[in-house]
Amino acid sequence: MIFLMAARYWLTGRVWRFARHPTLFPKMRPLAFLTLLIIATMSHGFKQLDNREPKLVADNVIERLRGSVQRLAGEIGERNVFHPQALRDAADYIERVWTSQGYDVIRYEYELEGENWANLEVTRRGERRPGEIVLIGAHYDSVFGSPGANDNGSGVAAMLELSRRLATQRLGRTVRFVAFVNEEPPFFKTSAMGSRVYVKMAQARGDDIRAMLCLETIGYYSDAPDSQHYPPFFNMFYPDKGNFIGIVSNFRSRALLKRATAAFRANSDFPVEHVTTFGFVPGVDWSDHWSFWRADVPAIMITDTALYRYPYYHTAGDTPEKVNYPQLARVVEGLLAVVKALAGMG
Repeated sequence: MIFLMAARYWLTGRVWRFARHPTLFPKMRPLAFLTLLIIATMSHGFKQLDNREPKLVADNVIERLRGSVQRLAGEIGERNVFHPQALRDAADYIERVWTSQGYDVIRYEYELEGENWANLEVTRRGERRPGEIVLIGAHYDSVFGSPGANDNGSGVAAMLELSRRLATQRLGRTVRFVAFVNEEPPFFKTSAMGSRVYVKMAQARGDDIRAMLCLETIGYYSDAPDSQHYPPFFNMFYPDKGNFIGIVSNFRSRALLKRATAAFRANSDFPVEHVTTFGFVPGVDWSDHWSFWRADVPAIMITDTALYRYPYYHTAGDTPEKVNYPQLARVVEGLLAVVKALAGMG
C-alpha cells in the first residue's frame, strides 16, 4: 500500500514537471494537465488486500434477487416506451413487491408524448430526524433492444431486497426508495428523464435529501485477468480484474462517498473500489445520480462499471443468466450496512 501511494505521488510529480516544461509542445500541455487532474482525484482508491474468507449469504436472498431479475428481464423483457405494456408491467411488478413488504406505494405520473409514465416511491419514516432523507434509487426501464437483466434489473432487484430488509427497522433518518422510469435514451440527460422529473418535484415540495444512492448495473463480476477496463489513465491505479463493486462521486459528493465506502468495508469482505472525479469522464455521470448532481444534492453511483466490464452492456445478450447472483447478494449485504450507517438507527 505504501509503495502504491509513493508511486502515485512520484508519477504526479513527473507529470507536473512535464506540464510546466517551458519548451513543451503547446498542444501536449492540456493533456498533461488533464492527466494530473485525473491522478489527483484518485486518492484512497487502491484495492485493499483482504485474506478473510468470504461471508456466506443466505440462499433465500440469492433466490429473491434471481427471481426479481428473472421477472423483469426474463418474463417481462425489454421495457421502454417502445414496448409500453412491458414498461407498465415492470412498474406493476415493483408496486406489488413493495405492497407485499408493507409499504404504501406512491405513483408520480407525468405525461410524455401523449402517454403517462410513473416514478414509484415508498418511504420508511425516520424516528429522530424524519425530515432528513436518504434516498435509494434505481431505474426500471431497459435500453432499446435489450431485456436489461444487469442494466438495470440487478439494480432494481437489489433495491427491492434492501427495502424488504429495512421495512421493519427503526431508523433515525427517513429512508426513501424510488424506482425511476425513462433513464435510457432517448430521454437520458433530458428534462423528460424520470429522475430529472422526480428531482424537480422533490425540490418544489422542499424535500431535504441528504444523500442519494444510485444502484446502476451491479450484477456482473469476473476474476479473469484483464476483465476490467477503464477510461484513459485510470488503469494505472485500479485492478485489472472485474471482481469489485465501484462507488463513484463528483467532488461535491466526496464526503458521502467516503462515508459509504467506510461503512461498506467495515461490514463486508466484498472488494470495493471508489473514485471522486469529474463528470466529463465517460461513464461517471451515466445514470440517475446525474439528476441529483444537477440539483446540488450529494449523490453516489454504485456500479459494476457497466460498459467497462460487462460484455453484454446495452445488447440483446443482457439476459438473466449473465448476472452473478451470489456476488450480487454479497454486494446487497454491504449496501444494507451503508444505508443503516447513513440513516442511523432510531
